[in-house]
Amino acid sequence: MNSKLRALSAATALSLLLSGAALADVVKIGVLAPLTGPTASDGEEFVRGVEWAVKEANAGGGVAGHTFQVVTADVKDHSAANVSSAVERLLSTDDVHVILTGYASLSLFEVDLMADANMPYIPAGPSPQFAAIVSQDPDAYNCCWSFTADFKGYETDVTPTIEALSAAGHFELKDKTVAIISSDNPYSKTISEGMKTAFTDAGWTITVDELVPFGPVSDWRSMLAKVRENPPEVVINTDYIPANAALFMNQFRENPTDSVVFLQYAPLVPEFVELTGENSNGVLYNAIGATLDVEAWPRGQEVSDGYRKEYGTTSGPYGAGLYEMTQIYFDALREVGDPTDHDAIGKAIGKTKRPVTSGFLEFDPATHVAKQSNDHIPVTFFQLQEGKPVMIAPEKFKNGTFETPPWMAE
Repeated sequence: MNSKLRALSAATALSLLLSGAALADVVKIGVLAPLTGPTASDGEEFVRGVEWAVKEANAGGGVAGHTFQVVTADVKDHSAANVSSAVERLLSTDDVHVILTGYASLSLFEVDLMADANMPYIPAGPSPQFAAIVSQDPDAYNCCWSFTADFKGYETDVTPTIEALSAAGHFELKDKTVAIISSDNPYSKTISEGMKTAFTDAGWTITVDELVPFGPVSDWRSMLAKVRENPPEVVINTDYIPANAALFMNQFRENPTDSVVFLQYAPLVPEFVELTGENSNGVLYNAIGATLDVEAWPRGQEVSDGYRKEYGTTSGPYGAGLYEMTQIYFDALREVGDPTDHDAIGKAIGKTKRPVTSGFLEFDPATHVAKQSNDHIPVTFFQLQEGKPVMIAPEKFKNGTFETPPWMAE
């Protein structure tokens, strides 16, 4: 071999070696999570979901030649200061090429920070706030996509569902009265305001309309006393913090009214049942993005079974959800190959069309929010029975039927 060929061969070998080294680099996946504070049980699920997906990927040799490491940042109480600090920590960490979260801020202001940094970002927080930001200029937010579907069903679907349950003979609606209590945060308040409109438009009377400060609640008895002054047929509380909702339910059961009780989100979290025990039986709730752990949706069962095997417990919405978000990132990386090409990764995420635990995921290009329908991500209604969630609607996915709550049967 002449000297030129030897030099070319050596250069080629060095190039391949360096290429191989680059492909072997560890990609860091950032996770914004409440590791401390009132929603830390959710934060634990965020991290578990990503760690499980990363463990599987690394055990299989990585994705597109890369292996992965999870880096977390604590958003604590979801305040602007704490979320900003956590975002800055991840954005300034070398080799973080995607950031995932169940929810960081409830206003989603951090979406602008991610867009400024061109950082691929998949949250599952309040979709109305996300859509309001992105819809102003979708092309400027090609990095950011909401795993949570359109929230409109939270506002509109409770009223007809309760009326349908009454029409089916599960309970009687004599005067269509409802008490609505909410927490002063963007998630809870947006949903409760929409519910008020939906109930009023359907001819209902709102007997109690109360807003409590956001944060831990130490006692609901004064609020429940107002409810009992004119016992309604339905009681709704949209405070999403599991400990708050559990305390509300425990204190409601001290002297219950003959009312259907609907709680927003909190019963999805295993902590709620742990804190309420038998008092939770009969509670009605719904979800947009809940795991469809039913025979009609094999993907939901597959991931649910895997999570139970991995952690010895049932996933709430976020353990399975963050696992799926990580898989979506892996799919994008397989297509693009280069984790540093954030623009291409973001666009690849936006083209996602695949079954996930909560339904069939496809993004609306105008808002970058997952599409909501019975053929995409459905609004699912559950009732806690014997401490377990039973899906009672929609018909396509249900695995049980509504039972008269024990306090109404007494």
